[in-house]
Formats: sequence, structure tokens, C-alpha cells
Amino acid sequence: MTIVTVFNQKGGVGKTTTALNLAAALARRGCQPYGIDLDPQAHLSAVTGVTANSGSDTILSLFQHNRTLRELVRTSSTSGIGIIPAHMELSKVDTLFGKGYDIVNMLNASLRGEKFNDENTPVMIDCCPLIGVLSLNAIFACDCLIVPVSADHLSAKGAIQIEKTLKALEPVLKRRVNRRYLLTRFDGRRGMAWEVLKILEERFGADVCRTRISENVSLAESPAYNKTIFEHAPNSRGAQDYETLLDELLAEGFIDAPALARDERQNIVN
Repeated sequence: MTIVTVFNQKGGVGKTTTALNLAAALARRGCQPYGIDLDPQAHLSAVTGVTANSGSDTILSLFQHNRTLRELVRTSSTSGIGIIPAHMELSKVDTLFGKGYDIVNMLNASLRGEKFNDENTPVMIDCCPLIGVLSLNAIFACDCLIVPVSADHLSAKGAIQIEKTLKALEPVLKRRVNRRYLLTRFDGRRGMAWEVLKILEERFGADVCRTRISENVSLAESPAYNKTIFEHAPNSRGAQDYETLLDELLAEGFIDAPALARDERQNIVN
């Protein structure tokens, strides 16, 4: 399976939008991806209609009671994505458990140990915009990391800080985390958007996605209706952008989705 973490240390850059709509794009092609909400704000849970009244049936129970991930999965009635929801009580995790190796590796150990994903379809992890126990769990667990960067200079600075964080973690992880920097809220009419793209390309080179997610009204609207972009506006530029992003990530092998028909993946590569 491919475990994909979506993270940036800056808020408002499209983390939840990207985790949600990449999972939805996979679901449209016959996969049954999972989404893990590791943000106490629980936006991914809310948009997919999978909410919890307390932390007992959310990802918090993994940390508090060592419950298996399979016990916590609930299927979104609209998108078909299997969601492990979050709850605001997740904000207590840092205080309750500290930041020792065992706790920051807990999600990784659970995913691998219980062979959570027998179907070999991707898992998308949505993170809060802070370095702490939750985001470290997501980084330790992931095969690859997507860093959404909105087309503004503060977001670009956040991406540079993440690169420093990842390099500092590599001796502990004993590997380089495969990552891609995704430019979001891109408006080609704005000079700043091109400036930020140039900064990313100069700094991160081939790790910058060729696909850019355009500034799009439908993408901004869809969470208000608790819908993915494909449910809300399937013919919109936002939907096209996330389909194109998925094609790019599949073609590069960044996301491995064996459940997709082999001939479809070959068509993507060609």
C-alpha cells in the first residue's frame, strides 16, 4: 500500500482539500482508499459526513486505548472513502503522551503491524498545521509526503521550513521521505503566483509537481456542502486539476494503486 501524508506547517494552503480530493479521485477509478484525519479541527471528517460526538470512536482511541485502526473505520455515505475520523480531544495528545519514539511511531506501527490495508489501496493522512505528536506520527507512517503550498510567500517559507524539518528527521527515520511540493490556489494572472512557483522550482527542483491546483470557486465552495469537488462540480477546473494531479502521481509511481486496472495505469504512463 501507499501511505500518503498531506502536511504543511502553515494553515489555509489546501491540505484537507488535497487529501480529500485525491482520495475521491482514486475512488472514482474503482479504488477504495482510506482517509485518516489527524487534525483536531476534524475538517476531513466533517466534509465526508463522518463525525463523532466524542473521541472514543476516533483516531484518538489508537493513542489512548490502543484500538485497532480497522475498528475505527467508517465509510463516507457520499464519497465511498473509508474514514478514520478525528475529534477536538485530539489536541490533548501532546500533553498526555509526550513525544517519545514509541508514541510518534504509533500510527506507523499500527498500519504495518495489523496489515491495515489488505486491498493495497492508498491511505491519505490529513494533518494539523503544527509539528507535534500528530504530524510526526503522519510523517513516520508515510511512504510519501505531499506539501501543499498556496501561491503566496508565507506559504513558500513554510515549505522551506518543512524541508529543514524533514532533513532533521532523516537520521531517526533512517530514510529520505519521498516528497512533492504542490502549488495550490494558483492564479496565473498574479505575478506573485509565478514568483512562488520560481522559488519552489529553484529550491526543490524535480520534487515540485508539474500539476498546479488553480484558484477555483468550486473548490472553495465544496466543503460548505460536505462534498468532494467531484460531487459538487465534476466539470470544474478544480476537478480537472485533481484528476491531472492523480495521473501525474500514478505515472511517477509516487502513488501505487494496484486496484487500478493495469491497462489504465499503462495509458497514464503513455
